[in-house]
Amino acid sequence: MRRTVIAVSIVLCSLLTNGCSKAIARATAATVFSVNGGAAFGSAERNDFQPVTLKSRIHDGDSVRAANGASVDLGLIPGAFAQLSSDSEIKVEELRITKDGNETAGDMRERRARIRVIRGKLIVLFIPSDRNASGFVITAPGVTVKPDSDCLFSVWTDGTTTRVTCAKERVVASADEQPPVTIAVGYFQRWPTGRNEPVVAASDASAQIDVTESLQAGDRLLDQASSWQKRRPF
Repeated sequence: MRRTVIAVSIVLCSLLTNGCSKAIARATAATVFSVNGGAAFGSAERNDFQPVTLKSRIHDGDSVRAANGASVDLGLIPGAFAQLSSDSEIKVEELRITKDGNETAGDMRERRARIRVIRGKLIVLFIPSDRNASGFVITAPGVTVKPDSDCLFSVWTDGTTTRVTCAKERVVASADEQPPVTIAVGYFQRWPTGRNEPVVAASDASAQIDVTESLQAGDRLLDQASSWQKRRPF
């Protein structure tokens, strides 16, 4: 009897251990869909950069810089894609996925990405494809953007002023110690600002350009993501 109890205990412990180990969280890397012009990535702290190519794998801690006239299209995590515009820089602060098991085909439980816009413009296409938890955050000086549904938007900053413009659906942004602001399609918000409500993009030349460039980039990112996923799914 005692041996039977011990054997059952061992089996139960094994099952519990395996069950807990099914969820595998790991850092991942951004995929380069395309690069036009001069762009580099690497450690800004060590001033150690190398050219961005289609084979580049951009990880946590890497900064990406696009020279004047250049652009880089990226797949960040499943459902989150971005274009780094001319004369711009971002820092990848977190890229992580959690899956059931350690196999490529394992079901995905959670995906997380945190990108900081240091200067210039980042255009973001967010199209979550399922109900899995997705923690996607874009930060810029004084502003945090947390999309939670399908949307297309841009974040521009010169290091002092930040502008968020929505080109499709809606996006939620918040400034330090202020309530979140919902920016609908065709509207923008600038920080710091004395306005509590977003402004129609048609009233501002820079915001109009944001919308036009975002729509062009969004179509391009969608096509590239679709083609890439057919070749090699995330």
